[in-house]
Amino acid sequence: MSSDLLAAAQGGDRRAIAKLLSLAETTGNAASKSGAADSDLMARVYQAAGSAHVVGVTGPPGAGKSSLVNALVKALRRRDLTVGVIAIDPSSPFSGGAILGDRVRMGDHGGDDGVFIRSLATQGAMGGLARPALDSVDVLDACGFRVVVIETVGVGQDEVDVAAAAHTVIVASPPGLGDGVQAMKAGILEIADIHVVTKADRADADQTAADLAGAQDLGLTGRQGRGDGATGWRVPVIATSANTGDGVADLAQAVIDHGQHLAVSGEDKARRRRIAFMRLESAALDHMRREFKRLAPDMADLIDDLAERRADPRAAARLLLEKALKPS
Repeated sequence: MSSDLLAAAQGGDRRAIAKLLSLAETTGNAASKSGAADSDLMARVYQAAGSAHVVGVTGPPGAGKSSLVNALVKALRRRDLTVGVIAIDPSSPFSGGAILGDRVRMGDHGGDDGVFIRSLATQGAMGGLARPALDSVDVLDACGFRVVVIETVGVGQDEVDVAAAAHTVIVASPPGLGDGVQAMKAGILEIADIHVVTKADRADADQTAADLAGAQDLGLTGRQGRGDGATGWRVPVIATSANTGDGVADLAQAVIDHGQHLAVSGEDKARRRRIAFMRLESAALDHMRREFKRLAPDMADLIDDLAERRADPRAAARLLLEKALKPS
């Protein structure tokens, strides 16, 4: 049954793809009822993935990331590239689901079998990109989408985590960026492979592009500290407008060019290893969180010792880790 589902999804059955994405969201969650069969299926999905060019899109709220992604998808489709999108949305405080949803995000791509868009709720996940988002990327990758775009909320750790999860990172900055030094302190600009100034039809967009280009000349933006400086990639600054379409074709070409640069320079192997390390770390932490919840009913004495200062948190954590790792 599970093999049939994967085969159907890889054959282009959109219902099967949607079901696999639902499994990616729930498999391994402490609250889910997923079993060994679902875990085995997701393992096969992971092994079937690895061919897609994963592109992360991040930037501050209000930068117009969703409009940018919509325009980028169109431009990539004109180049006959199939595109999957994992859009991380804020969670509804009532349902816990993604607020914007797939139907709203589909927009101009409805009926295009070469595009698949999935919205995922953050559900208050701490530590940046949650495991379901990474597993969902695997699903679209395994189903043959040539480019998979991760669009982040743009708040908190996910802005930095996307650099560890993607081959190419686009940082979207709205006009009127303000104090560039303050922006760089947030660590956002430093992760860019491609800088995009959105809303380029605004009068102040040119100044923002000039500020970013100046920072680039000073070596203050881009992933210079991650090996790319030695391999010859100069981070471009591209002004785009989702309203007029200006610059979007240039952005699509820059994404393709960066993918080719990674392959020719050998940097793609280093990035794939970074992604693998990030996935391992994420899976290990996810496992530990589940074990922590499993052991919670037996923690009363340990918590009492901590509250009365008879034990310290580090020693208690080591004890808890030993219990979690002990074969049952």
